Amino acid sequence: MILSFRVLIAVAAIGAMSLTALAQTPEENEAARKATVERLLKGEKVCKDCDLFQVDLSYQDLDGRDLSGARLRQADLSLSTFDKSKFHGANMSIVNAFGIRAEGSDFSDVDFHDASLVGGWFGGSKFDNAKFDNANLSGSDFSSATGLTQAQLTTACGDDTTKLPEGLVLAACKSA
Repeated sequence: MILSFRVLIAVAAIGAMSLTALAQTPEENEAARKATVERLLKGEKVCKDCDLFQVDLSYQDLDGRDLSGARLRQADLSLSTFDKSKFHGANMSIVNAFGIRAEGSDFSDVDFHDASLVGGWFGGSKFDNAKFDNANLSGSDFSSATGLTQAQLTTACGDDTTKLPEGLVLAACKSA
């Protein structure tokens, strides 16, 4: 009885703390995301579970960042460098990662649904359990990536310049 009462109090306290996040206006949310981006650009290395929805991180050198669990949905990461970075469990759906360089990075359990990874370099990066539903991998180099399976690539597409680990294939992307 006492233990269940303590659990109930803990759940109520956590719920009360989260109410302020729910009460933020869209403008406050955007301001918070911009502040987070500024910290990353100034060298902050750890941003686990951050909200980076629709942020612009294009043309940046952001090596060694830990963005595990981050919400990068619809973010622009084009022509940026994320070598030796961690994205484990991040939401990278609908991300624009054109020309991204992410050598030796961890993309395990990442959601790349509808992402554009066109022309990316992913040498030695990990993709265990990553989801590539409807992702465009045209021109990207995954040849030395680990953790990729044919099942992950079933609904993704690429072109004749896409490089995959031995034995894996991709459907060709349909022209618009």
